[in-house]
Amino acid sequence: MVRMRSAEYNVEHRREMLGIARSAIGHGLEHHRPPQLQLHILSPQLQRVRATFVTLTRDGSLRGCVGSLEPQRPLAEDLARNAFDTAFSDPRFLPVTPAELTALNIEISVLSPLCVLTVESEAQLLEFIRPFEDGLVLDDGQRRATFLPKVWDSLQEPAAFVAELKRKAGMPCDYWPDSLRVLRYHTETFCEREVFAS
Repeated sequence: MVRMRSAEYNVEHRREMLGIARSAIGHGLEHHRPPQLQLHILSPQLQRVRATFVTLTRDGSLRGCVGSLEPQRPLAEDLARNAFDTAFSDPRFLPVTPAELTALNIEISVLSPLCVLTVESEAQLLEFIRPFEDGLVLDDGQRRATFLPKVWDSLQEPAAFVAELKRKAGMPCDYWPDSLRVLRYHTETFCEREVFAS
């Protein structure tokens, strides 16, 4: 399981965020666009500029995952946009249908700022990364991919984690150019089933 850091958001913040995400999907089903939010009525924590990922599952299987790596807009706006895009624009899946909406479980990850890791080789990277805690980005300018910390649940060995991330980015297994940038981050992650059961 992913190690939890101290929580920035309390239960009420989390419920507010999950409500925004679910409402964005419902709005998208009806209007085919993300909603326009009234930021001034939301909690101050949701007005801060942050990056988020939204993951949808149905019966335990992935149904979509879209997010932002770098903070560019208020958390609530980023969340609403990513919830909409996860439901309707993830190229791996067909758009969500009205009949599916109640069966979906929404999970939100709020990202910390990206931190550059100064490493000169993959072997050095494997020594630096923190299993079950770090999210990781590999970026060589043309190819870029990330794994959220939750991916450690299925790829528990650092070597496998990095190898699969390189594959996701379309990089050869022995690829390590001088231009490769490595960044890490952590997340605060929560889902409807956990939050609304508490």
